[in-house]
Amino acid sequence: MVLEVNEANFEKEVLSCDLPVMVDFWAAWCGPCRSMAPVVEQVADEFKGRIKVAKLNVDDNKDLTQRYGIKGIPTLLFFQSGKVVGQEVGYSPKDSVVQKLKNLLGTEQG
Repeated sequence: MVLEVNEANFEKEVLSCDLPVMVDFWAAWCGPCRSMAPVVEQVADEFKGRIKVAKLNVDDNKDLTQRYGIKGIPTLLFFQSGKVVGQEVGYSPKDSVVQKLKNLLGTEQG
């Protein structure tokens, strides 16, 4: 399940989370974001319980978008212990996202 995050719950759901968190910065009008959505859903299912997966609408959350320097979407930010530890800008194939998540977990098998 992909969690919708916003400026009201970002601190609690992302920065204070015990698990690593992947946040998909997206917008409804963005074609590559729509292509990325199924990948985000699939990795959320595959890594359920090990990594939290969230989506943040850049149009509705301009302060967070600016704070993290998001210039292009989709952008995936990877957080661990409240800090950004990785990023993917633009459409990323599932294999690339899975590898990034495995690295975040410190495992080769995932």
